[in-house]
Amino acid sequence: MRITRTGVIFSVAYLALGLAWAFGARPAGVTGIYAAWFVAVALVGAFIPGIANQVSLARAYLAAPALAYSVTADRLGLLAVVLAIAGLTDLVDGTIARRFDRPSTLGGGLDPVVDGVLLGAVAVGLVIGGIIPAWLAVVIVVRYLLPAVVALALISVGRRPELRHTVSGQISTALIIVLVGGICLFRFFNQDVSNVVAGAEVVIPIATVATFVHLGWAARRRRPVAAPGAG
Repeated sequence: MRITRTGVIFSVAYLALGLAWAFGARPAGVTGIYAAWFVAVALVGAFIPGIANQVSLARAYLAAPALAYSVTADRLGLLAVVLAIAGLTDLVDGTIARRFDRPSTLGGGLDPVVDGVLLGAVAVGLVIGGIIPAWLAVVIVVRYLLPAVVALALISVGRRPELRHTVSGQISTALIIVLVGGICLFRFFNQDVSNVVAGAEVVIPIATVATFVHLGWAARRRRPVAAPGAG
């Protein structure tokens, strides 16, 4: 890995925007922690090539305002805006990769990681704010953490897993964003969120299990088959 020109340009731009937000909006919590997060992501981002990958990385930067806005009920409207921007980057990065860059293994691996960072931050904030139960936040975090850990474990033993989007993964991410965003909007407008939370408690675990099953099935199908007569 080496520092890339695209990575540096985007990192400087993202860092400037992030620090402007951290010191201008005065979010809940310690401003310095948010600033440190932006610096850390920018340092990593300087090594990531490709415009599409940098668009994906925006979701990692957005994790900071997502956490800040998910803690207090009066900021949940702003959280919905952050999730909408994140959803837009998720739609755009694939199109950019196909048109300007070449879809890559790095991009396929980066996308679920930044989704997990963003949605994990939202889940933790909503638990702190008493809006969703802690176990549901754990499910959301595990949904993204477990595949990343498994992929890293396979790479560490010399295997090269194919990192790409799956239909079940995209559907589960969309459901999580819609349900969590819906909970935030209902709570922001002082509406009863019990039914939406109850729906999330059913749908999100089912979607997570379905994603894991699909990933396992797809990995098994891609196993190399020994040639006839091989010992």
